[in-house]
Amino acid sequence: MPTYLMRIAFDGTDFHGFQPQPGVRTVQEVLQGHLQRVLRHPVELVGSGRTDAGVHAAAMGTSFTTECPIPPPRLVHAIGSRLPDDLGVLGLQEVAADFHARRDAVCKLYEYRIYNHPTRPVAQFAQRYAFHCWRPLDVERMNAAAALFIGAHDFSAFAGAGCVRESMTRRILHCGVERLFNEVRIQVVGDGFLYQQVRIMSGTLMQIGLGRWAPEDVPRIVATRDRRHAGPTAQPHGLCLRWVRYPPERLVPPSGAAASSAEPPWPLDSGSIGTGPGIRAEDKA
Repeated sequence: MPTYLMRIAFDGTDFHGFQPQPGVRTVQEVLQGHLQRVLRHPVELVGSGRTDAGVHAAAMGTSFTTECPIPPPRLVHAIGSRLPDDLGVLGLQEVAADFHARRDAVCKLYEYRIYNHPTRPVAQFAQRYAFHCWRPLDVERMNAAAALFIGAHDFSAFAGAGCVRESMTRRILHCGVERLFNEVRIQVVGDGFLYQQVRIMSGTLMQIGLGRWAPEDVPRIVATRDRRHAGPTAQPHGLCLRWVRYPPERLVPPSGAAASSAEPPWPLDSGSIGTGPGIRAEDKA
C-alpha cells in the first residue's frame, strides 16, 4: 500500500495542539477527519511531532497509507478545499513504503518570535504570532547564551512538568538569536525536544536579554538538571515549527518517481545539520 508524506501548516491559536484529545479541537482530529472523508476509508495519520496548544507550524510533516487512486495533486486540492481557514495542505508526495513521519525525521527548526517594543504588535497584526516584551532585550547577550545550548546535553532543567523520558538528553545543532526591526527571533534546530523545551529555553534567553542573568549561567542551569533553576516557560503563541528535515533517500517512493508536490516540500540542502547518528525528532517542544 503506497505511503504518502503530506506537508501541512496551521495557525495554532484555536487548536489544542496536534494530537487528539477528548472534547477539544486538535489538528490531527480535524485533518484526519477530512482525509478519511476524501479517501473513504479509515486513515492512521502520523505527525512528525506534537505541538502544545497555541503553537503554530509553517511546515509539519505527516504520513499515511492509502490505496486510493486519486493522483497526489488532485488529492491535495480535494483535502485542502475542505479544511478550515487555519489549516492547510502545502504538498504531498509518495515516499518509501515504510516511511514514518516521526521516526524518519532527523531534525527540526523551531522559531520563537518576540515583539520587542513599548507598544503592542497590533499594528503589525502579529499579536497572534509574537510574544510582546516591552522592555528592551540585549540580543548580543542572548546570542552568546544561545550558543552555549549547542551540543548534546541532559535538558532536564528545560523540561516541562510531568515530562518523563527514557533519556532526557537531546542534541541542539543550532541555536541563535537575531533582531529584525522590532522583532527578536530565537531559532533552535535539534534532533528532538523535551516537553516545552524550546519555550523554556526562550524564556531563559529573555531573562538573559533583560540583564537578570549572565550568558555564562546557561551551562550552570543545564548542569543542575532542575527545572526550578531555568527561566519561565514562554507563551505558546510566539512559537512556530518552521520545518522538519528527512533523509533524501527516504523521500523516494519504491517506483523511484519524482515528488508530486508543486514546490519543494522540505529543505533540500543537507548542510551541516541533521546527519549524525542517534538523531530523533519525536518529542514536543
